[in-house]
Amino acid sequence: MPIYECDPWREQYFRDVDCPAHVHIPTDDMDGYKFNPRHRRIYDRLWIAQSQGLECGSIDSAPLRYPVFCKPVTNLKGMGAGTSVLESERAFLENCRPGDFWMKLLTGAHISSDWAVVAGETAWCRHTRGIPGFGGTFDYWIIEARLHRRLERYCRAWIRAHLPGYTGMVNIETIGGRIIEAHLRFSDQWPDLYGRQWLEAVVRLYSHGRWEFADRRRTEGYSVVLFGPHGRSYAYPSPAQLASYRAAPAVSSLQITFHADRPQRAHVMPPGGFRLAVINSGCLEAALRLRAWMARDFGVQDAGIFAVNRSASELRSLLNARATAA
Repeated sequence: MPIYECDPWREQYFRDVDCPAHVHIPTDDMDGYKFNPRHRRIYDRLWIAQSQGLECGSIDSAPLRYPVFCKPVTNLKGMGAGTSVLESERAFLENCRPGDFWMKLLTGAHISSDWAVVAGETAWCRHTRGIPGFGGTFDYWIIEARLHRRLERYCRAWIRAHLPGYTGMVNIETIGGRIIEAHLRFSDQWPDLYGRQWLEAVVRLYSHGRWEFADRRRTEGYSVVLFGPHGRSYAYPSPAQLASYRAAPAVSSLQITFHADRPQRAHVMPPGGFRLAVINSGCLEAALRLRAWMARDFGVQDAGIFAVNRSASELRSLLNARATAA
């Protein structure tokens, strides 16, 4: 498949997209690194911090002020893995290891942005905000319809300065308007929520070097996750169950995100839970209701803050409170 996908549950997005055999489109960092030797330094997170003038350094030069982030300089499989917040020099000395670096602790909104880039100039972007769950999980993501003009100006200038000549997709993670990491790919969890013909536009970008996508009528999308406890075995849904889940109202796609024939230790998961499914929808209430239904079928308590019997008005009140807190 010219659109390279390492997670089989996400191949559903790409099966029907016509992509020439000679065009190589990555959706994970291993392939993004392999296909783009000229721009590989984007995966050096110490360089990312240095390129913005942020306080940072290797483990050989201790911070002057705390708290700080400590994380691997490069991690192509699970870029968020290994990140910790250190409050003191003692914590720094005990926790930073060879291959790690430290940087100023950033605060503010954590936003993931996908960018289409043509010869170093940005042509399109879309922003996603994660609503935290517990134990390093996200309860759900909001694929926002609105613009973030200040953030977009900052990222455009950074891309122009540091990705000259690059054509393709870029994903940038920011906290408080500053870049913490970047990827030579797009987010493959919710391409169905970017709009019809979006993937065809991505193929044109890689095959012909131009961006053509009508994006005038954006609507918000939601990517909702179901987690279960670690240490349990889970039965893979039957074909009939999958068909009924996917037929639920307002559901765009469903991903069952584990391999039934592999042990849990073979799956990369956050400490807060074992990820069972991802539900994409243009309606948050619909996605949450399907999650509650699936949670019952998996024999787990719905991992979100939403009980099965919540009314629509109660859901809206909870959502407003959650959004305010976020």
